[in-house]
Amino acid sequence: MALRPQLPTAVLTRRGSAVVNIEVPTLVLGAVAAAFAVFSIVAAALVGPKRYNRAKLEPYECGIEATPHAVAGGPGNVTGQRFPVKYYLTAMLFIIFDIEIVFLYPWAVHFDALGLFGLAAMALFIVNVSVAYAYEWKRGGLSWD
Repeated sequence: MALRPQLPTAVLTRRGSAVVNIEVPTLVLGAVAAAFAVFSIVAAALVGPKRYNRAKLEPYECGIEATPHAVAGGPGNVTGQRFPVKYYLTAMLFIIFDIEIVFLYPWAVHFDALGLFGLAAMALFIVNVSVAYAYEWKRGGLSWD
């Protein structure tokens, strides 16, 4: 059984009366965020222009011409143009390195509290990410040729 410190549920004054419940600001912030999201969607639907055409209803393919997926000859025979593997490889590399670099933010926020151990751990982490990046660069995973 893990022991957890008891957090106060209210801030007490000198006379012992509760001033503000600690959960209330968090709940109010969540309610304001949810209300803003709902209001934005409803306002855009009511006020925004409603000029739909075929081009606006198609999915965005980041500048690549849409590939026709017309079935010719059966369910297993799909015609059309395939995307090069480089697009998927670049997307996967971006996600991997982006997620790894996101771990730098909490370290930077708590740098003073972590001390020398935190600095050494992050140095090893950065070396690991740099070696992986250099490996991908050397293998040609980042070139478009």
